[in-house]
Amino acid sequence: MIKTIFKSILVFFSSLIVLAMISVGLVGCSHSKSWKTADRSSAKIAPLPSEAPEAIVQIYTARAFSWRGYFGVHPWVSVKPKNAEQYTVYQVLGWNVRRGLSAVSVKKDIPDRIWFDKKPSLIFELRGEKAEQAIPKIAKAVESYSYNNDYGVYPGPNSNTFVAHIIRSVPELTVELPPTAIGKDRLNNNDFFAWSESGTGVQASLYGLLGLTVGAAEGIELNIVGMNFGIDFLSPALKLPFVGRLGVKDQPL
Repeated sequence: MIKTIFKSILVFFSSLIVLAMISVGLVGCSHSKSWKTADRSSAKIAPLPSEAPEAIVQIYTARAFSWRGYFGVHPWVSVKPKNAEQYTVYQVLGWNVRRGLSAVSVKKDIPDRIWFDKKPSLIFELRGEKAEQAIPKIAKAVESYSYNNDYGVYPGPNSNTFVAHIIRSVPELTVELPPTAIGKDRLNNNDFFAWSESGTGVQASLYGLLGLTVGAAEGIELNIVGMNFGIDFLSPALKLPFVGRLGVKDQPL
């Protein structure tokens, strides 16, 4: 009986991994010829500060640069306090670490930059009073990030680890990163347990390599060697590594 159950589980997960590998061919990412000539202009998604005086918080993801784009995404958080003339962009940059700098980048910048030829997707937005409440909490979460001097494409800590930490730390950010956000399951301070990103469930993770997330917003998500497989029940969809969601578009709570 136990042997049969074990075989069934093994076949199930083996099938998921094969499906994930096949899905690489469906992503359709193209390589930029050079980062020096890649498009880094505004995607024209965020409103100009002169046109929107209210406080704004936005979270973006875009396919990662070069070959990494076949496997995952790069996220960042952009904020604009009420009546501010510029946005502040929070993100983690691996090349900063290679230059002996902090992995965390905080600077005034274009909030919706095209990420080296890859157009970003706006996955979450707050405006007005809720954004005003969230902005100082975001700054505090950035300060509490524990991997300032570390960066690893796989399984993190990386840009996805950073943004996932911000989301978990700020109750107003009721969103989750997509299953293509490799590194999002690496918990801050190498913790093994945490609230889920949306705050509607719980998560267990072993250094981002093996874990389980269960939440009202997330559904059920299983992390196997950094790859995320899951089912979203609220916004019905199958979650797969490399491809992302197959089904209804995710809707933050």
